[in-house]
Amino acid sequence: MKTTLKIEELGMFLFAIYLFNQLNYAWWWFLALILAPDLAMIGYVFGNKSGAFLYNLFHHKAIALVLYLVGIYSFNTLIQLAGIILFAHAAMDRMMGYGLKYETGFKFTHLGEIGKK
Repeated sequence: MKTTLKIEELGMFLFAIYLFNQLNYAWWWFLALILAPDLAMIGYVFGNKSGAFLYNLFHHKAIALVLYLVGIYSFNTLIQLAGIILFAHAAMDRMMGYGLKYETGFKFTHLGEIGKK
């Protein structure tokens, strides 16, 4: 099952690349921004609850899709870009086994515990 989920996430990541390709941005923007959502980990400075909330806010695919759709509706390619980057990053993270965080700590995710047990 894990392999199936990783393949599904790969498909979503490739779809995000396709959507990015439809925008009029140079490819280096994608490479420069793909890790930007991880800056949300700074929330862990304020504790596990704040960290999990902020991290999940920037790694939730539904939020990314809503942002992308708002960009389409408002004809704003910058908002579309933000949605695509968030979506692509979330898919990339999940391919590597990083899921949405629980408030118990960074290594506890909806995909299981990260790291050695």
